[in-house]
Amino acid sequence: MKLYVVRHGQTEWNSENRVCGITDVQLTEKGEEQAKELSKIVHEKQIDIILTSPLSRAVKTAEILSRGTNIEFVIDGRLVEQNYGEFEGTSRDNENFKEAKRHFSNKLSGGESILQISQRIFNVLDEVKERYLNQNVLIVTHGGVCRVINAYFNEQTNDEFYHFHIGNCDLKEYHIYG
Repeated sequence: MKLYVVRHGQTEWNSENRVCGITDVQLTEKGEEQAKELSKIVHEKQIDIILTSPLSRAVKTAEILSRGTNIEFVIDGRLVEQNYGEFEGTSRDNENFKEAKRHFSNKLSGGESILQISQRIFNVLDEVKERYLNQNVLIVTHGGVCRVINAYFNEQTNDEFYHFHIGNCDLKEYHIYG
């Protein structure tokens, strides 16, 4: 079984280098084009099902991928991005934000900690292994969730985890063994 993971297409806040988090920001025209291009690649991957975050930027990406591949998609609320609390909408270069992200138990002043997001995402991945045995699954989600998924499959230092980045509509592949 293969698991494919993609971060949604570009949003206006992505282009402005702002933290999106759980704020429901729409795709830009470029983001929609990125998804259309990605659907050509996904079409070749023999995907059986697409799971997506409920945020509109991920759903729109999943819709485009679904149309381009004729693969059904299912919304899973647990795939939503990390709630960045008071940092929603701020610059990704904000030094307070960068420092707060280094503390994995930090709830980001009203948001969600890395430990909390890890618990829900690890639960999703454990269920995917059981439920979709012998099927290839594509998850459409967000940068923070992609970071946690990568940690599920790869040993990393805290620094490697912190610096992991996936671009808009970049596709990662993981092998899942029951």
